[in-house]
Amino acid sequence: MPLNTCILIKTTPVDAEDVLQKTRKVKGVRKAFLGYGRYDIIAFGDGPSYPEIRKISELINEIKGVRSTETLVEG
Repeated sequence: MPLNTCILIKTTPVDAEDVLQKTRKVKGVRKAFLGYGRYDIIAFGDGPSYPEIRKISELINEIKGVRSTETLVEG
């Protein structure tokens, strides 16, 4: 059974739309959308294991314009 995850993303203000588009292309991300408040982007995804979830988070953190992420796992 895959682990469901929510990744909360803070970006630099001018990069939010670009980060959103790149986040949507990360393997394992089901959907992502802009947020307004503490986090700029909310992404939902899933993976078969904790190492796979960590990889998704790492790939998002490598996107230019990402300041930080917080990953929440249901499992």
